[in-house]
Amino acid sequence: MAVLSASGVEFDFEVPVVVIGAGACGLVAALAAHDEGQEVLVLERDENPTGSTSLSAGLIPAPCTRLQKQAGIDDSPELFAADLVAKTHDHTPHDQALVLARNAGPMIDWLMDAHNIEFELVTGFLYPGHSRLRMHGPKSRTGADLEQALLAAVSNAGIDLVTGASVEDLYVDGSRRVTGVRFRRPDGALETLGCQSLVLACSGFAGDAEMVRQYIPEIADAECCGHLSNTGDAVKWGLELGAAVADMGAYQGHGSVAHPHSLPLTWAVITKGGVLLNTEGRRFSNEMRGYSEHGSEVAAQPGHVAWDIFDAAGEEAAMGFYDYREIRKLGAVKTANTLEELAAVTGLPFDAVKVEFDAIEAAARSGQPDRFGRQFSEEQLLKPPFYAVKVNGALFHTQGGLVVDAEARVLRDDGTPLPNLMAGGGAARGVSGDSNYGYLSGNGLLAATTFGRLAGISAARIAAQG
Repeated sequence: MAVLSASGVEFDFEVPVVVIGAGACGLVAALAAHDEGQEVLVLERDENPTGSTSLSAGLIPAPCTRLQKQAGIDDSPELFAADLVAKTHDHTPHDQALVLARNAGPMIDWLMDAHNIEFELVTGFLYPGHSRLRMHGPKSRTGADLEQALLAAVSNAGIDLVTGASVEDLYVDGSRRVTGVRFRRPDGALETLGCQSLVLACSGFAGDAEMVRQYIPEIADAECCGHLSNTGDAVKWGLELGAAVADMGAYQGHGSVAHPHSLPLTWAVITKGGVLLNTEGRRFSNEMRGYSEHGSEVAAQPGHVAWDIFDAAGEEAAMGFYDYREIRKLGAVKTANTLEELAAVTGLPFDAVKVEFDAIEAAARSGQPDRFGRQFSEEQLLKPPFYAVKVNGALFHTQGGLVVDAEARVLRDDGTPLPNLMAGGGAARGVSGDSNYGYLSGNGLLAATTFGRLAGISAARIAAQG
């Protein structure tokens, strides 16, 4: 990956707006630039566009959408921004959180109304850290379906998408304006493409083991369940261009990935009273802190695994998720009618399991938080039949990256924008603080789609100015 001088370069062909990456961020950016009247071309490294989007549950948090209003939910951008900042322990700048919070709702409505993307509002349980029901996603609760819907919208709009096109180099002039890119085709042939503006939507660096060990050593030895083509290209180019980066230690981990199947078990089962037990039969944390921070917590347990224990209420909530239904088909969900049976099917020591269940019941009856600070209600006490899934901790995607402004323009260290470079999603600094604890459910797709739309609008405006 290199930044090359544009002096004397003649491009094979040119297009006003180029987008690198065909995940949710890149596809939304392309739709936005197209809707602003500019010709767009999307370059995607993989032959089959999937990216981090397809590995997700496809859920985007957004306030004040049409669907939220129809459900009678009282929400606001200010409340959402406060939730985002609170999850990061006040690390994420409030103005940046407010940019996403104010633009997320209009973005969802625009995708529905202008591009026929079908969303549902997720009801029935509240994700930890969110004070309102505001998760929007496909009926299947799969990112793969969201990706396919966006690909269909791009195709219907007549936007060109070139797959098997691995962008290797950027061409820039003396003012650090990007004039084009060079990409490699599967047969090794190199092609050049000129542009007036460029959107970096090629995600973060979870697939680059060296960068992960450099910036996030705590999760370096955990399984990477993210998209392995996320090799930090945007950050590498940005640093060469003099761009600022921030929160490079931020990431989405997951403490509930079915082992060894590498499918995420929804945290909904935890919100319904579920708990995590290590192989010694012991709880080790307040599970309601969130699934991201539990990636490293579970990875640190004996054998790097734990058991997710829940009951029929958790099972009912989980059945709405495609990944959970697949986990069931694979035989990973164990059932038991007593604690003795639960210990037998999981191989956990019965005495330790009973101690934990007794402690949870005592805390619930007292109305006081347990020893980890988690508050259980009596209604949340797990009842037979019990369900158990063996899980490990994993890295999904990184959340630090290039610093962008309210228009998704990439900024230099001095705060001034580079002339015609935009970024979003994992390529840009998100709103998840500086570690794993700041990841609020849906933050990845929130930054991808919302900054994606802002990046596309900015790219179109800059291209129009010539």
